[in-house]
Amino acid sequence: MSRTNYLCSLLLLLAFLIPTFGCGRHDSDEKFIMIAVNNQLPYWQEAKAGFMAAAAELKVQAKFIGPDTYDPKAEQKALQDILLQKPSGILIHVADPAVLMYDIDKAIAAGVPVVTFDADAPVSKRLFFIGTNNYQAGLLGGKRLAEELKDKGNVVVFTMPEQTNLAERLRGYREALARYPDVRIVRVVDIAGDPRVAFDTTAEIIGKEGDKVNAFVCLEAQAGREVATVLNDRKVQNKVVIAMDTDADTLDWIDKGVIAATIAQKPYTMAMVGLRMLDGLYHNKLPRLDVDWSKNSFAPVPAFVDTGTALIDKSNLKAFREAKESATKGGQ
Repeated sequence: MSRTNYLCSLLLLLAFLIPTFGCGRHDSDEKFIMIAVNNQLPYWQEAKAGFMAAAAELKVQAKFIGPDTYDPKAEQKALQDILLQKPSGILIHVADPAVLMYDIDKAIAAGVPVVTFDADAPVSKRLFFIGTNNYQAGLLGGKRLAEELKDKGNVVVFTMPEQTNLAERLRGYREALARYPDVRIVRVVDIAGDPRVAFDTTAEIIGKEGDKVNAFVCLEAQAGREVATVLNDRKVQNKVVIAMDTDADTLDWIDKGVIAATIAQKPYTMAMVGLRMLDGLYHNKLPRLDVDWSKNSFAPVPAFVDTGTALIDKSNLKAFREAKESATKGGQ
């Protein structure tokens, strides 16, 4: 790479990722929107903290919207309503690609940059995806599951199969467990956004066939604490639980030894980086939005920004809690 090309690439990256505080950079009507579902969950409050921290650094207006329940149709309505205001950019968690794809494409056609995060709509015209490499997260969880089971046991998985991120996690688990023929996924349960399904299904399994199921894997944030509650209430101590994400209840159940481990994503980082990159796109506009840049070897934007994962168990729980409290309370 020539020195000139190197400097151009560096300047573009800086435009996306480094906050600029100079006077006159931002317009008075510059406003960025983050959209998700189940917004009361601690996971999304953590994402909101990252989004608002970036907004404060950049001195831009920012708003977090969407339903407080798992409701893709309500999320679609929120997206449609906000498009009428022509925001400067949208960061959206895609609860159901089939429901949201048309409106994402409509936003792009209207000149509004859309970036997906946490859960993607890969066949839409969104610019790129920021989040977890969910396949790798599944591999990480599957490896730990096999270790906990000592390479043998039957597993029940709780998921929402219509979400692409959860489908990728399950694919990672399946491939990790392919190395362990005596570890078998015997049932995959769609909780359809309702954690009570995980609670009721676990209670049913423990009551009727508890000796036939050795582990529970939760591919989303809500199911882990439900499974742990059932096991604790019934004083069942010989089951392995691998959870997802780091809400307070999940961390407490790790502390108590009911959940073996959880896979931590970085919603704070996703949202912070997402807003910085949307701001960069607003001030350094692409020649066109309706282009599949992922197929362009000289694309001005990435196809995927992997924010990483970490496995949290008793060994690093205290350090994780301290770091999380510092970040979400502004003590960065």
